[in-house]
Amino acid sequence: MPKRRRRSFTPQFKAQVVLEVLSGQRSASESARQHKLKPELISRWKDVALEGLESLFEGDDQRSRDQDRIAELERMVGRLTMELEIAKKASALLPSALRRDGRSS
Repeated sequence: MPKRRRRSFTPQFKAQVVLEVLSGQRSASESARQHKLKPELISRWKDVALEGLESLFEGDDQRSRDQDRIAELERMVGRLTMELEIAKKASALLPSALRRDGRSS
């Protein structure tokens, strides 16, 4: 007997089905019948949507913290880049302490 491939659903489709259920347009069982899904699957999608809902309202504070961290990391990269350039220039100016064969003179 050939194996059945698992169906995959786009995020847009999942959102549409969950919104139908949450808005009261259809019950979970009606949506399941119409889209040929298991009610447990719709319930799982609904739980995921409701868990993620809170993060939508935390956006500004989290973005501010992320922007601060990005700015800090950019400053660090700039400082390290400058230090590397200075080290390269200094090493080019200093006479080599080693001869070609690797021994000191």
